[in-house]
Amino acid sequence: MATIAWIGLGNMGGPMSGNLAAAGHEVRGVDVVPAARAAAAERGVLVVDTIADAVAGADAVFTSLPRSEHVRQVLEGPDGVWANAPRSALLLDTSTVDVATSRYCHEASVDHGFRFVDAPVSGGIAGAAAGTLTFMLGGEDADVREATALVEPMAGHVFAVGGPTMGIAAKLANNLMLFVSLVGLSEGSQLAAELGLDAETFWKVASVSSGDSWPLRMWYPVPGVVPTSPANRNFDASFTTLLAEKDLSFALAAGEEAGLHLPGARLALDQFEQLIEEGYGGKDCSLIVKYASADGTVEGFDPSV
Repeated sequence: MATIAWIGLGNMGGPMSGNLAAAGHEVRGVDVVPAARAAAAERGVLVVDTIADAVAGADAVFTSLPRSEHVRQVLEGPDGVWANAPRSALLLDTSTVDVATSRYCHEASVDHGFRFVDAPVSGGIAGAAAGTLTFMLGGEDADVREATALVEPMAGHVFAVGGPTMGIAAKLANNLMLFVSLVGLSEGSQLAAELGLDAETFWKVASVSSGDSWPLRMWYPVPGVVPTSPANRNFDASFTTLLAEKDLSFALAAGEEAGLHLPGARLALDQFEQLIEEGYGGKDCSLIVKYASADGTVEGFDPSV
C-alpha cells in the first residue's frame, strides 16, 4: 500500500481520496474548507494542516482543485509541493486546467526533479463517490503505468491517452462534446414537450434512438424522468454552470489556438455565460434548458427557491 498526499478535498477530491483510503492506502489530505476537511476525515482520510505535512514521505501526490491558478499555487513556493515532497513522489493532477497550465506543470515538475502525470477525470460527483470515474492519463509511459495502478480504486475506466498534456486534451475535447450535446438535449426536450409528447415516453424513445447521449441519460431536464437529473432538485448542481463555463472556455481557447471553427461550443459557452450573468452560476449547467423554452420558464425550476 502507498502513502498518498491529497490536496483538495472538495466535491470530487473528498470522495476520491476516501476511495483510496478504503482501498488500504494511507491518505493524508489538505483543504482550506472546514466542511470538506470534516467530510474527508469521515471517509478515512487523515486530514493535516499544511501541504508540507501531507507530502512528507509520500509515494504520490494528487491535486484536485477548482482552477488552473490553484494548481500552480499548490505546486509553487516554499510551502508548495515542489519544495516539500520527496523527489521520488509521482505527482498527479486530476483537476481540469487549461493546456498551458498542464504543460507548465509537466515541464516545471521535471525541472524540480519530479515526475508528473495529468490525470483528469470524467463522471462527476456521483462517479467520484461510486469509484467509477473515467481517468485520462497523459505523461511518460512508465509514469502512466504507475499512475494506472494508483487510480484503479477510484476508476471504472482508465485510459493511457499519450504523452504530457494528452490527458487534459482528452478531457477538454470530451467536455466540449458533452456541452454541445447538452444544448441539443435542451432544445429537443422542449420541442417534444411543446408538441405534446409525454416526457418519459419521449425519453424512452430517444434513449434507444439516434438522439441518445450521456446528458440525455443522466441529465434529462424535465423532473421525474431520470433519477439523476438536476431537474428533480430545482437544478441544484451536479455540475455547476461556473465549472462548465471554465471547462468550455479552456476547450475553446485550445481550439482557437489550433485555428478550428467551433460554433456549437461557442453557442453553449454563450448560454453558460448568460446563466452566470443572471446569478445562476452555482446552479446546474443543464439549466440552460430555460433558453430553449418559449418564455424562459421550465418545469422543475423555481427561481425564488
